[in-house]
Amino acid sequence: MAAFPYPLVATDLDGTLLRGDGTVSGRTRAALAAVTAAGAAHIVVTGRSAPWTRDVLSDLGYEGIAVCGQGSQVYHAGERRLLTSLTLDRQVARLAIAAIEAELGPLAIAVSQDGTEGVVLTDARYRLNSRKADLATTVEDVADLWAAPLNKVYLQHPALDDDALTRAARELVGGLTDVVMAGPGTVELVPVGLTKARGLSLAARRLGVTGRDTIAFGDMPNDIPMFAWAAHGVAMAGAHPELLAVADEVTASNDEDGIAVVLEKLLAGEGGAATGA
Repeated sequence: MAAFPYPLVATDLDGTLLRGDGTVSGRTRAALAAVTAAGAAHIVVTGRSAPWTRDVLSDLGYEGIAVCGQGSQVYHAGERRLLTSLTLDRQVARLAIAAIEAELGPLAIAVSQDGTEGVVLTDARYRLNSRKADLATTVEDVADLWAAPLNKVYLQHPALDDDALTRAARELVGGLTDVVMAGPGTVELVPVGLTKARGLSLAARRLGVTGRDTIAFGDMPNDIPMFAWAAHGVAMAGAHPELLAVADEVTASNDEDGIAVVLEKLLAGEGGAATGA
């Protein structure tokens, strides 16, 4: 077996590592195991907060470092503890929401609480997809949304689609927060300057590697900073057009073992060595 050319493999979770049914295929598991056996590290980099990521990591037998919450949390899966955590100022978040609602009308709101036991709370209007509905709690009093430290806020609009809501919110928040689109029905307010790349760089530093050592896989606009940081960015088939526009390579979809397709070629010596700034 040829030496693996990238010391670090960074994979997004939903729409990338996970199939549509929320599982990881045997082929992809085997490819990742072969990569780590060849000396590379694998880091999951996800928009999900640590509590929403923990069960997936456990199922994978993953005990290393994961980057969660759009980069706000560096989580040690084996030790089940946060190594770093960045919170979103709740007063600033409420000002940003007020600015958006003043122009667009009422939003549906959900919040992700900080910490390893933090929960996701939603107002009555917010709708989660069926796979995640049991992971959140709906509150009767919206004041409860703001009762504990948060790492991000989720927004939905009754008429605007995700892309339109993201564009409009960015124009309206006036630099109070950043706005990211992380997946279907998932538009988020996060602290200014927070990206997956920021969290990944902190995690990589602990492993003694850098962006030039990294191949990254993703499917959504929130993966764009990670692709810019990594030496090689691989988008899944069907990825968001904004990510496809900056990807170095496009692989098969998450349901067609797109990660494994690329890793197997690299393991066989069919890909190039890592290059980058």
